[in-house]
Amino acid sequence: MKHIPQRTCVCCRSKFDKEQLLRVVKFNNEFSLDKSGNKDGRGAYICGASACLIKLKKQRALDRVFKEKLPESVYDEIINHFNNVQGG
Repeated sequence: MKHIPQRTCVCCRSKFDKEQLLRVVKFNNEFSLDKSGNKDGRGAYICGASACLIKLKKQRALDRVFKEKLPESVYDEIINHFNNVQGG
């Protein structure tokens, strides 16, 4: 039986299989979405539940994780990613 890595959503603190989450990465002072889960850098995971997306932007959860203020465009990109995935 293959081991499946577990990761925790930064908003709801629930554990999920790594493949179910979106990873946001900081590498060389740039933030990007890591859809493959293999990019270098410090990462944080988001589950994409609607309540988590609201909390993510309202409480700026990634600012806390990365200990700096992220550009608003990063939050918008995350929300757009999940809207496109859920929308089809």
